[in-house]
Amino acid sequence: MYTKIVKVSCDMETARLKKFAQYARRSLIEQVSAKLELVLAEDSAARRENAEAVKRLEEQINAHGESQVVERIAYIWFNRFCALRFMDVKRYTRIAVVSPAEGQFQPEVLAEAKMGHIDAGMVGDKIRQQIFALLDGKTPSNDPQGEAYRLLVVGACNYWHRAMPFLFQRIADYTELLMPDDLLSGNSILAYTREAMTPDVCEDVEVIGWLYQFYISEKKDKVFAGLKKRKKIAPQDIPAATQLFTPHWIVRYLVENSLGRLWMLNRPDSRLVERMDYYIKPVESGECEVDSKSDSAHSRLPTSHPASANAEHDFIKINSPEEIKICDPACGSGHMLTYAFDLLYAIYEEEGYESAEIPTLILTHNLYGIEIDERAGELAAFALTMKARAKQRRFFRKKVQPNICVLENVRFDEGELKSYMDFVGRDLFTAPLQTTLRQFEEADNFGSLIRPAVTNVGEMLKILESKNVSGQLFLSITHKKVLQVLRQADYLSPKYHVVIANPPYMGSKGMNGSLAAWAKLNYKNSKADLFSMFIVRNLALIQRGGSVAMITMQGWMFLSTYERLRKALLSQNTILSMAHLGARAFDSIGGEVVATTAFVLKNINNQRFKGSYLRLVNGSSESEKEKAIVEAVRNSICAWRYLVSATDIMTIPGYPIAYWASGAMLRLFSEGRSITEFVNSRDGLTTGNNEAFIRYHWEISRDRVEFGAETPDKFWQTKKRFAPLIKGGSYRKWYGNLINVITYDEQSYTILAESGNKLPSREFYFRENINWTRISSPSGSFRYTAYGCIFESASLCAYSHDPSNLRFAL
Repeated sequence: MYTKIVKVSCDMETARLKKFAQYARRSLIEQVSAKLELVLAEDSAARRENAEAVKRLEEQINAHGESQVVERIAYIWFNRFCALRFMDVKRYTRIAVVSPAEGQFQPEVLAEAKMGHIDAGMVGDKIRQQIFALLDGKTPSNDPQGEAYRLLVVGACNYWHRAMPFLFQRIADYTELLMPDDLLSGNSILAYTREAMTPDVCEDVEVIGWLYQFYISEKKDKVFAGLKKRKKIAPQDIPAATQLFTPHWIVRYLVENSLGRLWMLNRPDSRLVERMDYYIKPVESGECEVDSKSDSAHSRLPTSHPASANAEHDFIKINSPEEIKICDPACGSGHMLTYAFDLLYAIYEEEGYESAEIPTLILTHNLYGIEIDERAGELAAFALTMKARAKQRRFFRKKVQPNICVLENVRFDEGELKSYMDFVGRDLFTAPLQTTLRQFEEADNFGSLIRPAVTNVGEMLKILESKNVSGQLFLSITHKKVLQVLRQADYLSPKYHVVIANPPYMGSKGMNGSLAAWAKLNYKNSKADLFSMFIVRNLALIQRGGSVAMITMQGWMFLSTYERLRKALLSQNTILSMAHLGARAFDSIGGEVVATTAFVLKNINNQRFKGSYLRLVNGSSESEKEKAIVEAVRNSICAWRYLVSATDIMTIPGYPIAYWASGAMLRLFSEGRSITEFVNSRDGLTTGNNEAFIRYHWEISRDRVEFGAETPDKFWQTKKRFAPLIKGGSYRKWYGNLINVITYDEQSYTILAESGNKLPSREFYFRENINWTRISSPSGSFRYTAYGCIFESASLCAYSHDPSNLRFAL
């Protein structure tokens, strides 16, 4: 089973899917816009025949703007067309809705209608008569087959509303009015849908996730282009800016080492381990017994603590699979949850549950997803429903809805809550509860990062749901809003055993003002990026002893920005395992842009516990990294697998997650002297206009450059205009990269000095130093420079009053 899924994810024709999804978005937006213009015309047929729907459409445009309404409707139809095609291919539809029968070119449902067969369960009698009248020529039309087919599609969507109301909302409003016209030609959106979503591609429901990522990819590019112009990311653009589809093998690593680990701890004899190719077994007693004084390959497995520290006794006890609660707080199209479904199904089977009941139990009790993007939430719910239907052919009849919560903004007017509390009983509303009711005013901006003041709203929900306010019009509206807030708060309560996530990525520079200010107030140690805030948030979502499995950017492991976050994680939690992926773990993203790490945390601290770290940074593709992780799982002493405790890591200043550090290196930090005892580093100048100030030395007459000046005053005394400039450069040890000069006569100095903080550390200019390039790969190289040079911000320089210290440091 698993081999087939991996093959689909790796071999899927993603280029064709991407081309289709991007074209579909542009085409649907264009078609919906054209329909909108016709519908809103003063004398339109829609105004005469569907006045109420047009009125609601105009209200939506006034509230959200025309472009957002058009994009929303286009997205709705894209999701529905893709879902219908997927179900056609899997034969979940009794009669194919968007796909032709074999040997035909028209959709099967239309071909059947032309022969007089229309499913009475899908289309009511009145609509059937309209369809037959169009096809028989009794109703005049410029496009009778097109109109008839549109009615059939609407009927199908309304039919599937019973099983999947989250995706197929009843169509009787402006959504139907804005449905694209051309659905039957060879150039229609449905023709391209069938061409892209071939039976091979639809082998697994993860195709829906790929389509979601590709559909919003052009919008993502647009948002990133705005970032370069210092345009902040608005709440409605956050999903597009932060979506990244996770390769299936990474998902398996995360799920198997969190959910799988929890089950194996509770059922040590379980055969589930045989199905988990990416599961890292806890280290047994004796496996760590390596001479701690040795500096061989596995002196990286420091053993100053007994191996028994790795024995896990403090874990959540599970009596039955139904108790397990798993959450993805930024679930996107549900990719993490769909594999969790597979593993849970195997767990239920092993426990002897009836196969027909397992899908319902999983969707009812085990899986929870939270999203801010309505369309993504729909796809996540659809993906889980398809997983359930694949296991139980009568599942649609059960009308079970996946636990997917799309967070919505909820605001209360001044005095609104006061009237409501007076009516239902003010004593029910504690101060924390009143705070919670106000916390979702910007849910589309803050998402799952919201931490409700009340962490257990279950009892309050039951009480308020029992209240009858139907006779009070305005109170009834408030009542619905209060219940909505409490249901959203319930999803965000700390009730989960496992949280699995590929959280959104957005640095503080891209955050809109409201989000940036809120982050500073609520996530002081992790405010630099959304992903780091989600690390903290996810740890608060689990029960004591639960686990958090995430893939994030790797920056939190090393950068000084995240030092306080690292310290908190190492001192309050436990890193169970980590697959350090580095760059190129996502084939869909080229270059070194996204360097990532996947890891599993436990919210109980055991600083002596030796986490398993897999160093996979050298692989240049998904497949290479996947092979390396499988080898490390099979071979516990392979060269890129390390066992390291928090105690070891915390001997290093700044607490970088340098799990590969040898025993000798760790002893340097605990026993050696800091380099700052010998030299101090400084930042260089910024011109703000390099073209005006900086040249290569061969562009300038040597007579105009002063080499060897020991101070600014001595330089100015020469009356020369240019001084040598240290400006980073490529990897080069010990000496060199001195190819630039800078205008630094007194006039140029004055310009720079008076234009802000562009001359930091100016008292160190012209002095003897060690310098290195600020951004370098694969490793740093350090160079000596004698008296006479200025240094620019692309370089960092270290100085000492004692020349012997300088040479010693180098």
